[in-house]
Amino acid sequence: MPNDPAHADLAQRAEQLRKRLEDANYRYHVLDDPDIPDAEYDRLLRELDALETEHPELARPDSPTRKVGARADGGFAEVRHAIPMLSLGNAFEQDGDDDATRFVEVGDFVRRIEQTLDRKPPVFSVEPKLDGLAISLRYEHGVFVQGATRGDGETGEDVTANLRTVRAIPLRLRGEDWPDVLEVRGEVVMLRKDFEAFNDWARAHDVKPLANPRNGAAGSLRQLDPAKTAQRRLSFFAYAVGVVEGGELPATHSATLQRLRDWGFPVSPLVDTATGFDGLIAYFRRIGAQRDRLPYDIDGVVYKLDDYEGQRELGFVSRAPRWAIAHKYPAQEQMTVLEDIEIQIGRTGAATPRARMQPVQVGGVTVTHATLHNADQVARLDVRIGDTVIVRRAGDVIPEVVRVVPERRPADAQPWQMPETCPVCGSELLREDDKAVYRCTGGLICAAQRKEALIHFASRKAMDIDGLGERYVDALVELEIVHTPADLYGLTVEAFVDMKRRADERDGTTPETVKQGKIATKWAENLEAAIQASKHTTLPRFLFALGIMHIGESTAKTLAKWLGSLKIIESMPAQILRVLPDVGGEVATSIATFFQQPGNRKVVDQLLAAGIEFSDVGTPSPLLRERLDFRVLLDQAGIQGLGPTNAGRLAEQFPSLDTLRTAGPSHWSSAGLTKPAVAGLEAFFADDKRVARLRRAEQAMHELLDAIPDTADAGEADQPLAGKTAVLTGTLSTMTRDEAKEKLEALGAKVSGSVSKNTDFVVAGEAAGSKLDKAQKLGVEVWDEARLQEFLAAHADANA
Repeated sequence: MPNDPAHADLAQRAEQLRKRLEDANYRYHVLDDPDIPDAEYDRLLRELDALETEHPELARPDSPTRKVGARADGGFAEVRHAIPMLSLGNAFEQDGDDDATRFVEVGDFVRRIEQTLDRKPPVFSVEPKLDGLAISLRYEHGVFVQGATRGDGETGEDVTANLRTVRAIPLRLRGEDWPDVLEVRGEVVMLRKDFEAFNDWARAHDVKPLANPRNGAAGSLRQLDPAKTAQRRLSFFAYAVGVVEGGELPATHSATLQRLRDWGFPVSPLVDTATGFDGLIAYFRRIGAQRDRLPYDIDGVVYKLDDYEGQRELGFVSRAPRWAIAHKYPAQEQMTVLEDIEIQIGRTGAATPRARMQPVQVGGVTVTHATLHNADQVARLDVRIGDTVIVRRAGDVIPEVVRVVPERRPADAQPWQMPETCPVCGSELLREDDKAVYRCTGGLICAAQRKEALIHFASRKAMDIDGLGERYVDALVELEIVHTPADLYGLTVEAFVDMKRRADERDGTTPETVKQGKIATKWAENLEAAIQASKHTTLPRFLFALGIMHIGESTAKTLAKWLGSLKIIESMPAQILRVLPDVGGEVATSIATFFQQPGNRKVVDQLLAAGIEFSDVGTPSPLLRERLDFRVLLDQAGIQGLGPTNAGRLAEQFPSLDTLRTAGPSHWSSAGLTKPAVAGLEAFFADDKRVARLRRAEQAMHELLDAIPDTADAGEADQPLAGKTAVLTGTLSTMTRDEAKEKLEALGAKVSGSVSKNTDFVVAGEAAGSKLDKAQKLGVEVWDEARLQEFLAAHADANA
């Protein structure tokens, strides 16, 4: 067949088509000089695809027809960058009358280079700072083999299949003088015209439009299905190189960029060179004047010392090069009218006020909503509904309201107040002490928090439901199969199989084996078994799994240890919870508020009804008798002028709320109260709500103390490490740190994560670091692993 003249003609035609399409891509994306219309390009691509489909032996891995590959199964693999993709330091314009003052950060940057290299004036490679997604492209022997996102600079995501759909990225390099291995770095962007075209299509097809070109580029590149990426036209511009093996590059950055052009990479036509401070500022102004007319979004310009020898000598500071800097333009601002302030509930329950505004163009994007960050920011700005406001795209991406135009304020505009309840589930919004954020307390029922709540509930240190990860949680929630954690315990193998079938149909990814009637169920059986196994747990794990704000593993253990049972914990008001070790007012309020929400209580009841049981239910600690009395409750009531001393005097003579109230001001004075304290107590009793809270706390105190058995086991009070605080550091050879922590806690210790003057001892394993140094500096006792083992062995009965 290969020797057949007809076949040879087909092979020749396929090669002609490949070269023609590759040349068209090069002329369009690199030279900006297209020589065929899009329709002709598409016709040639279809012809080549038909040839390769009918004659697979003619296909090549770098063919333009291979731009759309297989779908990523469940996510993207991690790629560790051989050379980190570092971020740049930023320079901003300052207030001032001359360039030296306005651009002082740029001046400092240039002077540091001049002084370090003893070179005046230095030459820089200058370029626009594109607003897209940074990526790296790896080529081996001229063929594209892998592409990755920047990620955190050290590790990114493998998006090779999606990058192959970007026409501007060559699958095979032009010429023959490229290195054996070449890593090219650049920015994937969505051109403004392509952004507008996609949004026109989206609105016509009832699809959610993209927010801005940057989000369009980032979101498109992270589609699990490359075919969806291909539907959104993306562009690419190279700006640097990373790993280079088996070849050499020119001595300067500007010459390297020209070499990249020769090899087929698009490089921004605005790339140039500039000399010294004056040259940089001239370039900054030149690009700024063109900014609104550019085909793509930029948020500044980048200056890089041009010669590589100088770059190597300057090196890096922290995670940024000393030889490069990004010079940012001021954020663009526009004026519009604020129509309403809405509340958005985030995945973790954070309530964020958001301005809804009359549509306005800001930085080339139509903006209808802008963040107000938090209630304190609303108060600082004094933003009111009906106000004319200045809106800015912070960093040219996130719209925010920056100020009000007071002279345009309507006469009837009223100050805004944060609502008391969540707009999604109706639960109370709770503000954290000394913090600006409000959070929804309906963590188990709030639809906005549903995914986060389920993922946390199933996590290893919570209910430990092996296999129930984010992928399955997404499907369970989006298909409305699960609404609360309690719903998990009603799921069957059949329900999981049906879930996957529906998810595959929705995404268009039904496997061929399923279409043929071959349905795997082992995974579903394992998942159902893991859910059933999680019914047998401990009280601290369950409390932690509920996702109560501020309740970590340590606090959950404290609650279980001191109060004994879930029934008691969920009935305690904040005033009682505050007497527990390391449970302050903010944490106590969070716990009490959570259990006061009817929706949360209902889900907890459903979980217990589903069969969840605890292996460690006990009774309240007898040590509570030393911490809890009417004096403590009085001191916590916040009565003006009534401190711990006066609270003690009153409680000694009037040991209950009723006897105190009946006694009246004259008897309070006789007990030693000052006039201000008497006035404060009178004001307190005039407030029915405050009195009711104290009465509830007093009733709960008696119920709690009564629940302590008269013959309570004194073992807890006699625990060898009761009241002691320990810290673990370094690696232990005979057990994990978690195991050591459990053993120490079983002996009464509190295990902290940091060393302080209140630490009683530190257990130091191999390679102990700064915690050991701090312990030695503070004179804290240090145990080695042998000392720990000896102590645990001596108290093995208590640890059993």
